Amino acid sequence: MNFVHTMETFVEGKKKILLILLAVFLIALPYMLNSQYLVTVAVKIGSYTLLALGLNVLTGYTGLVSLGHAGFVAIGAYTSSLCAVKLGMNFFASMILGMVVAGLAGVLLGLPTMRVTGTYLSIITLGFGEIIKMIAMNWSSVTNGTLGVKNIPRPSIFGYDLTIANNGLYYLMLVLVLITTLFCIAVVKSKTGRAFQAIRADELASTMMGINITSYKILSFVISACICALGGALYASLIGYIDPNTFNFDVSTLILSIVILGGMGTIRGMFVGAAILIAFPEVSRFLMEYRFVLYGVILVLMMRFRPQGIMGWKSTMPYRLSKNVKEQVEKMDKNAPLNLLNETKG
Repeated sequence: MNFVHTMETFVEGKKKILLILLAVFLIALPYMLNSQYLVTVAVKIGSYTLLALGLNVLTGYTGLVSLGHAGFVAIGAYTSSLCAVKLGMNFFASMILGMVVAGLAGVLLGLPTMRVTGTYLSIITLGFGEIIKMIAMNWSSVTNGTLGVKNIPRPSIFGYDLTIANNGLYYLMLVLVLITTLFCIAVVKSKTGRAFQAIRADELASTMMGINITSYKILSFVISACICALGGALYASLIGYIDPNTFNFDVSTLILSIVILGGMGTIRGMFVGAAILIAFPEVSRFLMEYRFVLYGVILVLMMRFRPQGIMGWKSTMPYRLSKNVKEQVEKMDKNAPLNLLNETKG
């Protein structure tokens, strides 16, 4: 724990410098990798970072556990892909449309939060994910059913295709992740973010403070759904083909695992969690059959030894006090008997 405490203190003190170095590293990464396969993995990590950021708004900050977020991912992916393939829409227009449709689905799914919480809400979200999968599988006239959507075009800007080969898709991913991250930071620091965190801490106390719990829960679902739809649209353009099995329960489990591993209620943790859980299967394909067993073992160990997650600042160990604070505390301790004596005389 001393090592963890020291690292947390170091990162907090050098945060600006580390962010600049990270930005330089991410910009230069495709040229450092010099491999289309590794760049594809990097874009996949970015896509799942978006999905984790979306779920983190709902689970990490509002305290509502969802087991069916693959449904929102599917809505974003199918809407953007079908609009691009069948209607010839631009990627960005179809992506925004997918976010709108997912947001409306978020409103419908958020309405039951007025009546249920905890385990019952998780079951409802699980059912939602399966319903979306069944719709994609059986609405053949629109979604092509089990055949899926093929030949999904790459995004393009002014006629310039953004692909893995020219690193355009990678830099598009970076821009989308950056915008989403800044948006999440703005939400967390706003009145809305404080309301989310108050609901997570105590719904009854939040109600007594005048917070409209139902409205904020629905808003949390909508924000989460839109971000996940954005990630789904990017992921669909990356793989070029989607079908109902692309967005099964395993995807929901993976997103939730990223949030828990990285640190619920933190933004930086989503990057670390996605990098670990997405890159790990790629470097250990011989363990692919047991990956969810390994995910379970990792989560159990995290719950036992670091329940706040890898990047769950701050650790359970208290931070060291600065010299000025120590001096003030010592003075207060010395003056405490005198103050008590004066109060007694009074």
